[in-house]
Amino acid sequence: MKFEEILADLRNKIYKPVYFLHGEEEYFIDIITDYIADNVLGEADREFNQTILYGKDANAGSIIDTARRYPMMANYQVVIVKEAQALSTLDEMISYTDNPVDSTILVICYKHKAFDSRKSLVKSIKKTGVVFKSDRLYDNKIPAWINEQLKIAGYTITPEAGRLLIGSLGSNLTKIRMELGKLMLNLEPGAVINEDVIEENIGISKEFNIFELQNAMGSGDIYKVNLICRHFAANPKSNPFVLTITLLYQFFTKLLILHSLKDRSKDNVVATEISVSPYFVRDYRSAAKQFDQGRVTKAISLLREYDLKFKGLNNASVTEGELLREMIFRMMH
Repeated sequence: MKFEEILADLRNKIYKPVYFLHGEEEYFIDIITDYIADNVLGEADREFNQTILYGKDANAGSIIDTARRYPMMANYQVVIVKEAQALSTLDEMISYTDNPVDSTILVICYKHKAFDSRKSLVKSIKKTGVVFKSDRLYDNKIPAWINEQLKIAGYTITPEAGRLLIGSLGSNLTKIRMELGKLMLNLEPGAVINEDVIEENIGISKEFNIFELQNAMGSGDIYKVNLICRHFAANPKSNPFVLTITLLYQFFTKLLILHSLKDRSKDNVVATEISVSPYFVRDYRSAAKQFDQGRVTKAISLLREYDLKFKGLNNASVTEGELLREMIFRMMH
């Protein structure tokens, strides 16, 4: 089942005896689990009928024993197994999932990786329950996800502000959702979130960020490039080198794709091919003029070289800031 379908059923009080939630993206697993924990039982019933177990402390036998109990003065009991990826006896749960108790809602949270869908346990759960694989969103899908989250809450966000948020927080949906929550607490309903709002409420600089660095590099503005590099070096916690390398790699990979396109005349076609909003295509066109295919290839090679240096290879004591300045200098000259 899809995430939206599962939530829709839960809101309509259509419950399944077993929910097996697995995959790399924690956010969707947490949302489903929290909804079940907060809404299936009333507050008074949770004390006796809601149990949280942890994979590292439990085994299949103890979980099954708990799940086979009957609720006390309630229609259901809820049993949530967190960190199920640490449960070495997980496959043994099939003795329960083949014949689950209707009055128990068992939620198994298997995070950080996907469970092998070919296993008998998955096939067993699918007969009467729900198996949901929580995949990470591709980077180009995150802006639309942010827009949707804000639209539901009655807010809008400018493309620049959305990109600024992603550039600072990466693709961690939980982190992004937390920051959006903070923003909405400080804004009037219906407000437009722009770069000024992001800077004022979250502390992400609208002048010194990875996208301004990309634009400065793409336009050949050496002075601004140096200013931003100096700011990054002075604020490594806000601008971690590993995130800078990751986003620059994505930037130059998109430029490489742009150079390979036979037809670059239509912005919407280019936007689709390089997975960006049409709003930002002009920035990539400008950067493609500054960085021809040879320079793009060189930049990607330098990113790999400095990623290894950051990890300690051929680098005894150079700081993140020094690595960044040296790498950018070599890219620009």
